[in-house]
Amino acid sequence: MELGLTGKVALITGSSRGIGLETALYLVKEGAEVTICARNEKRLEEAAAYILEQTGREVLIIEADVTKEADCERIVSDTVKKYGRLDILVNNAGTSQAHPFDEVGTELWQQDLDLKLFGAIRCSRNAVPFMRKVGGGAIINVTAAIGKTPPAASLPTSVSRAAGMALTKAMSKDLGPDNIRVNTVCIGLIRSEQIEKKWKNENPELTWEEYSSKQHQIPLGRIGNTDEAAKVITFLVSDAASYVTGTSVNIDGGMAGVL
Repeated sequence: MELGLTGKVALITGSSRGIGLETALYLVKEGAEVTICARNEKRLEEAAAYILEQTGREVLIIEADVTKEADCERIVSDTVKKYGRLDILVNNAGTSQAHPFDEVGTELWQQDLDLKLFGAIRCSRNAVPFMRKVGGGAIINVTAAIGKTPPAASLPTSVSRAAGMALTKAMSKDLGPDNIRVNTVCIGLIRSEQIEKKWKNENPELTWEEYSSKQHQIPLGRIGNTDEAAKVITFLVSDAASYVTGTSVNIDGGMAGVL
């Protein structure tokens, strides 16, 4: 299938590792020009080297913090300065914070919403004018399946992610006339440094495959891989998904209780 990504320009936040890095790799493989950004410059350099090794192509790296308005403006303007346009934005910056209600103070609430919700708002607000100039674009807000059916001890992440879903739907309505598509992917358990640390602390005697298959709440019987999320994101930002906007796609092995 021709995805129509050759020559497109993509900006991915939180892309020094995990889903963001793997998405950058797949977009580069499909012919897109890519900017990766995160707060850790060393990890960004390692990520860029990994992509270069895998594809023979370079990406633009920008050290930035999406909780800062000036940084959000800079990553967009530097990307356009480098490549001349912007077609794709993947709002992926975020961490997992899961605690009972009584354990979440005001500061943590504010930090989580500032990073995950307002970070996406800031980056999108700066990106949209450039997408309008090229006749359209695609925005992906990376959220989480627990935002749809929050379990106990899932705060503040479940709330910030639910807000990201609402943001996605509202943006898709407002930006549709500009041919800017906005979707969200709702992530479940995907292999990450955080999950690997839990595995090695709790069950170091098990192989990854054995540990992954113990997650019985997942109908597919295992924890997902980062490339499985990256492939879905790559499709959604491509021309192959040109009539898809305002929707959420669960990437969770069937774990969510709702569509």
